[in-house]
Amino acid sequence: MKDKEYKSKQILTKREREVFELLVQDKTTREIAQELFISEKTVRNHISNTMQKLGVKGRSQAVIELLRMGELEL
Repeated sequence: MKDKEYKSKQILTKREREVFELLVQDKTTREIAQELFISEKTVRNHISNTMQKLGVKGRSQAVIELLRMGELEL
């Protein structure tokens, strides 16, 4: 029961996850924005929000932490 509860409480929103999944594919902010039909500013906001949630200072650190936590896969 606790495992199910833990998995249901994911850190990222659906959109934040989509952004970071594209980021780990080495996509640029512009490419991510075009693929998701959102502005580059919105992409940067999703990245910034995620970094703040994780308490990290850069995109690379955020990716490493998300991979470590199992929130992302390569």
